[in-house]
Amino acid sequence: MKFTSKIYSLLLLVNGFAIYSQEQDSIANRNNDLDEVVITGQYNAQSVRKSVFQVKVITREDIDRQAGNNLADLLNQTLNISIRPNNSSGKSQVQLFGLDFQYFKVLVDNIPIINDEGLGNNTDLTQINLDDIQQIEIVEGSMGVEYGANAVSGIINIISKKSSKYKWEITPYIQEETVGNEYNYFDEGRHIQSLKIGHNFNSKLYANAVITANDFQGFRNNMKGPNHLENDSLRGYEWLPKNQLSVKSLVNYSLNNHRFFYKFEFFDETTDRYGADVRVDYNPATDTNIPSATDDIFTSQRIFNHLNINGKFENFMNYDVSFSYQKQRRNVEHFNYRIRQQEKYDIENFQYESRDGFYTKGNFSKFLDNKTFDFQLGYEISEINGYASAMAGTFDGNNIDRRLGSYDVYASTEVTVNDDFSIRPGVRMLYSSLFDPQTAISLSSRYILKNGFELRAIVGSAPRLPNYEELYTYLVDVNHNVRGNENLKPEQGVSASFYVNKISHFKSGVQLVNNFSAWFLDISDKIDLIIVDQMPLAYGYTNISKHKTWGVSLTNSLKYKNLILNGGVTFSGVSQVIGSENLVDTGNLSNDDYLYGYLANGNVSYTFPKIKTVLSAYFKYNGPQYQFVNKTDDAGDAVLVRGKQNAYSMLDATIRKSFMSNRLEATIGARNLLDITRINTTANEGGAHTGPATSQLMGYGRSFFLKLLYKINL
Repeated sequence: MKFTSKIYSLLLLVNGFAIYSQEQDSIANRNNDLDEVVITGQYNAQSVRKSVFQVKVITREDIDRQAGNNLADLLNQTLNISIRPNNSSGKSQVQLFGLDFQYFKVLVDNIPIINDEGLGNNTDLTQINLDDIQQIEIVEGSMGVEYGANAVSGIINIISKKSSKYKWEITPYIQEETVGNEYNYFDEGRHIQSLKIGHNFNSKLYANAVITANDFQGFRNNMKGPNHLENDSLRGYEWLPKNQLSVKSLVNYSLNNHRFFYKFEFFDETTDRYGADVRVDYNPATDTNIPSATDDIFTSQRIFNHLNINGKFENFMNYDVSFSYQKQRRNVEHFNYRIRQQEKYDIENFQYESRDGFYTKGNFSKFLDNKTFDFQLGYEISEINGYASAMAGTFDGNNIDRRLGSYDVYASTEVTVNDDFSIRPGVRMLYSSLFDPQTAISLSSRYILKNGFELRAIVGSAPRLPNYEELYTYLVDVNHNVRGNENLKPEQGVSASFYVNKISHFKSGVQLVNNFSAWFLDISDKIDLIIVDQMPLAYGYTNISKHKTWGVSLTNSLKYKNLILNGGVTFSGVSQVIGSENLVDTGNLSNDDYLYGYLANGNVSYTFPKIKTVLSAYFKYNGPQYQFVNKTDDAGDAVLVRGKQNAYSMLDATIRKSFMSNRLEATIGARNLLDITRINTTANEGGAHTGPATSQLMGYGRSFFLKLLYKINL
């Protein structure tokens, strides 16, 4: 807590200085949708209306209303996106269209962010801090041409803030949260402190720096914590404690038609995992017990460097080139622990898993001074080292150290027939040091009807590369025989999406936005763990399954004076074809049946200008989800089982109020008001036998928070 105390002292000092600040800042209403500018997938930054892609925008105002500190906090209420926490690793990852985090790419300023399991995919959303973010852009569906492999179901692009209208912008804040019903200042709850400083040196040069400490003390629930002495499997935490420190800086320089920015980030996270099994260690000589257990401390560190140069040459070409060096290491301290004496022994320190490497990407467009026809050429190169220790997976007791080089080139053409109609075909060639060459193609179009309806249609493809577990797993003993396959080939994903948007303005001042979307996603050569031999029973990874999903969504947004009301519903079906000749269907199940589910969400926000207060509430209903599961019965036969994950709902609420001429901002709120912790499920894949329902971790119960933020704008 030494660092925490220093941050609090710094915040008090800054607050003392702030009484001299006379600048005012108002609670901003959300920008009109027509004015929202997006960059994801565009040749140049442009309005949402002119974008050939359907881009969802989460604004800075949206982030502030939810008091979201990291990406997991924010996306939990987003339609079609599900957050899956893992209490054994402390990570939280994303699902879209029922596909996990391997099919979804997370970018920062158009650059895939590295983590200790991948580049862009497999991202832990709790490690993405939002304190320097201007907005977040989400595109659903295959984006293989624009963003390469693993962008099968969509992308999230996080846009950093790179300018300010003030000469000085100093923003400290503190945030205190309960974790379920657990809270005290020292060893329970969640404690966040942050300080952001931005400065315009002149009209051309802007820089900022942000430091944020996020101390999550874990959630015990029915567990007894690290000092529990009984061998009853109750030692430790249900949610692992983790302490995060994020330090970021950015320099942005503009000169006529050219601009460059450099962004640096250092991220450090410590996660404590306590063994539930307690060894009694009875000493007959002294007739005493010396209880002990085996614990781990995981330390993750990420270094992120991004240099971007973009601009245009008069009457010739626009360019946007990025260079990035990133690395993330996850190390582990593995030790035995004498609980009474609070003493470590038999300590081992080693690298657990990591990624590091070089990445560069370039886009070049506007070769012709022509408003009707434009084309873009681009490249993307990455050289990534990947490492996983034997402890991080079942690798036959060996560490895995591999290098993957990817070398892509792509091109697209945008034809703007008139202000209402444009079309963009594109193609990407993907080359790598490990897999055969791949191809991604896309065709996108936008058409605005005279009555104000906007139509968009997108067809595209993208491959998904095998991960370490699928390639290199080797777990063979008297009870198991599970093997990876180094000859796996990339999966192939193809999607088609159709969108209808309508924005209506009424004389009463009401603005109504209606969005309808429909999609179909087909993944072939899907990698699955199947039975490859019955006697003796053996499993292996192979390209054998198929995954299909289709769905429709309807979302609506109403704005009237100080009221914002949003709501949406999704109905979708998923077909998972599990390809194994040894598989036995059970009941009346068919291997390619569609399993249907539905989601709904809504949020409301109302601003009281006179008292400078904003009230917001967020609700999301996650309907039952079904999944065919390949399991083994008591006789050792492979059977097909229909698994079900029960429905659940999430409800959050916040009140944000400004004081002292809008310099001081206080937000109080509640997360997970319906007190969700675990839900029953029989949809877990794999396993040795079929059995009763287990539980899936979803939250740590009803929690409350207070955030105090001070704005010094000079």
